[in-house]
Amino acid sequence: MRKLYQNRMERTKDINPRFLADAMLGSLARWLRLLGCDTALAPSEASDLELVRWARSEDRVILTRDTELARRRGVRVIHIESMDLSEQLRQVVAQFEIKPERIGTRCLACNQLLEPLTREEARGRVPPYVWETHERFRHCPGCGRVYWAGTHWNRMRVRLVAMLGPEWDASPKV
Repeated sequence: MRKLYQNRMERTKDINPRFLADAMLGSLARWLRLLGCDTALAPSEASDLELVRWARSEDRVILTRDTELARRRGVRVIHIESMDLSEQLRQVVAQFEIKPERIGTRCLACNQLLEPLTREEARGRVPPYVWETHERFRHCPGCGRVYWAGTHWNRMRVRLVAMLGPEWDASPKV
């Protein structure tokens, strides 16, 4: 059975893959968004048939730990083999040859592409200390969240390097 998944995965390489993570893979979806990947997250109540229709309609690759869903024909599916987030992320990054250039370009909450926000526009939308100590901001046009490269980014960067290697020690596009 492993050969089946491997053969199907070999045909899924894209320059800018679009993913649909099933509900079991919420953490993976969030980390893929951090890497700049367009990653939709299916609600837990979505059926396999609904996931397949969604993936086909938006040309997305389904990411799942569900063996039955992974066996579906007529849709691109990656069977995520591990329960460990680091291994899951490494599997997808290696399979799709994802590079660090797009780190920090998507909203972690709603998947929209982030847009630049001037420092003046950030006033009142971020804590005063953040506004005083940072120059670059981005915001999500979908949910309105504001992003900046603060201490939280340093923690995520350290974790990325631990999961994916030193080439992922990159600055976000903030």
